[in-house]
Amino acid sequence: MTKNQEHPDIKNCTRITEGHPFPLGATWDGQGVNFAIFSAHATKVELCLFDSEGKQELERIELPEFSDEIWHGYLPDMQAGQVYGYRVYGPYDPAAGHRFNHNKLLIDPYAKQLVGELIWDEALFGYTIGHPDGDLSFDERDSAPFVPKAKVIDPAFDWQGKNSHRAPWDKTIIYETHVRGISMRHPSVPEKLRGSFAGLATRELLDHIKELGISSVELLPVHAFVHDNHLLEKGLKNYWGYNSIAFLAPHAEYLSSGNLNEFKEMAASLHDAGLELILDVVYNHTAEGNELGPTLSLRGIDNATYYRLVPDNNRYYINDSGTGNTLDLTHPCVLRLVTDSLRYWTTEMGVDGFRFDLGTILARDERNGFNERHGFHVTCRQDPTLSQLKLIAEPWDCGPGGYQVGAFPPGWFEWNDRFRDTVRAFWRGDQGKLPELASRITASGDLFNWGGRRPFASVNFITAHDGFTLRDLVSYNNKHNEANGDENRDGTDNNLSYNYGIEGPTDDPEIKALRSRQIRNLLSTLLLSQGTPMLVAGDEFGHSQQGNNNVYCQDSELSWLDWNLDEEAKSLLEFTRKLIQLRHTYPILRRGRFLVGNYNEEIGVKDVTWLHPTGVEMTDESWGQNDLACLGLIMDGRAQPTGIHRQGSDATLLLILNAQAEAVNFTLPEVAQGTGWINLLDTNLAAETPNKSFIFCEDFIVTPRSVLLFELKKKDASEISSAE
Repeated sequence: MTKNQEHPDIKNCTRITEGHPFPLGATWDGQGVNFAIFSAHATKVELCLFDSEGKQELERIELPEFSDEIWHGYLPDMQAGQVYGYRVYGPYDPAAGHRFNHNKLLIDPYAKQLVGELIWDEALFGYTIGHPDGDLSFDERDSAPFVPKAKVIDPAFDWQGKNSHRAPWDKTIIYETHVRGISMRHPSVPEKLRGSFAGLATRELLDHIKELGISSVELLPVHAFVHDNHLLEKGLKNYWGYNSIAFLAPHAEYLSSGNLNEFKEMAASLHDAGLELILDVVYNHTAEGNELGPTLSLRGIDNATYYRLVPDNNRYYINDSGTGNTLDLTHPCVLRLVTDSLRYWTTEMGVDGFRFDLGTILARDERNGFNERHGFHVTCRQDPTLSQLKLIAEPWDCGPGGYQVGAFPPGWFEWNDRFRDTVRAFWRGDQGKLPELASRITASGDLFNWGGRRPFASVNFITAHDGFTLRDLVSYNNKHNEANGDENRDGTDNNLSYNYGIEGPTDDPEIKALRSRQIRNLLSTLLLSQGTPMLVAGDEFGHSQQGNNNVYCQDSELSWLDWNLDEEAKSLLEFTRKLIQLRHTYPILRRGRFLVGNYNEEIGVKDVTWLHPTGVEMTDESWGQNDLACLGLIMDGRAQPTGIHRQGSDATLLLILNAQAEAVNFTLPEVAQGTGWINLLDTNLAAETPNKSFIFCEDFIVTPRSVLLFELKKKDASEISSAE
């Protein structure tokens, strides 16, 4: 090949052959590397090779072949570890949707590891900042010194049989956490490993999670992401990571060793501990923003294909994500990028499931809005790998008709914010919540009981990374986000929270006791409800973010978990463990069919019976009683259908929830001779064990704002004769 005419200081002499259009990305076969990149509208693609640190550009090599809209070439003798990027040529015509600018070095969308960090500079932008024509202008500065580069990887790793772990849905409890947040202050994590994948894999940390009773660890985004310039200027960072720029590469800051296998070692460690690994993934947008954003990858590779553009003026972007741009998964090559990413993280990186940020966007098309039969859903359902994974949607976005809770197709599981809002409002003391509460704690059958979906499809949560922690939910009436540098304007105002007399921390013993009991009530409602519970890391011992309900930019002690637990925190931790153990002990609490009140004529019982405090079954009149905030439900194990649990094999439990500020005389249901109710849980007792003596048909004093759980048990002969 001849020397590069446009850049005579850069060599262009490496031997290259045509290679193959598949697989996409850079693939080392032990003898050389095949490069393949999709671009339907480019006129030329240059592969740019760099030194090992990504600082000096060594060669530019034109990819010689263009097959089915894929540019490709093969470099014999090239080894894993080579650092590279792309320059893509084509029209710069924003009005037509094209923003090619070969002066901008681009990240391979299929990069599996990145080298270097993004340094904000005006050269990153395809247009000249400050030019009177704005983004219609063309900038000729080289962005290479400021852009992370891709690295060719060696995929070899000995999983030793620990490349996956599948927890049954009925035994699934999700633990949402952050790689840095959970490990930065843990005393057993070596300082050099804190905030990394290796830090999360520390035995003591995994022991804590496993001993809690968790089945599945869900990590906030770990795909390579960008720290927004406006945050860096304030001394802040993009802590949560919802700003992806490479869907197959782990975020470099989480690799303490700089070695890609650190992620795989973490995954193997979780599997060895009996834990699933779920990733929170962001395929709805990228870090390139709107028309005024930087040119880092997809925008410069084929903007008109990758992004959804305004139909009448392709200069502008449809912004259903609220972040400036929206990926267009109606195009088969964009859909392939997303599904290839999912398969890669599953088959090569040891991931067991995914939670999809703003999942509604992934199934949008221009004609129908949200489409249950969108190509993305069809692909996930028929794919032999993806169809076997835990696929969890955040079923809303910012676009028109974006709220789709309950509308995702069979095989999907969904975050249920209706559960969150109803349970928060009920325990806060809002009136008229009983009818909806009944639906929410029985897996929201009004939303999910169709198409053979199971109760597990409702992923129940009371808190998530986005919003108040459980401690702050009962300690603040209002958000306190001043540390974010946006004058407390960011974050939601709809918190459904209550401080019980004083805003923030207090030494008042009555307020502290009430707050602690309300935390126990909220946790009990979450973990004793039908569906799949999700617990946020730190809520098990009362982590506070000082009233900040939007710590997306707080990579600091405000968001990192403090593992130095006082007695109150230890007591809450012990209570949470016991609560989760109850859920694991009694299958009726995680039933495989919806509780709908069906009557089993053979044995004369219903699967669920709703009780008024007087002990009689709830009527239409009592359901409409706005000032009633105390409810009981009997879950009768004898009514379990054959095939889920054998009849008579499961327990019969009575759950009582009292959100009223005063005690309630609750008449326990009458039981057959020789049986009685055993108290398993009383949130008024903190971590103490309730009295295990038998209770018969009588008025039971339910303390204000408390949850009780009883089991129907038979007495043995000695207990019966003793009672007589």
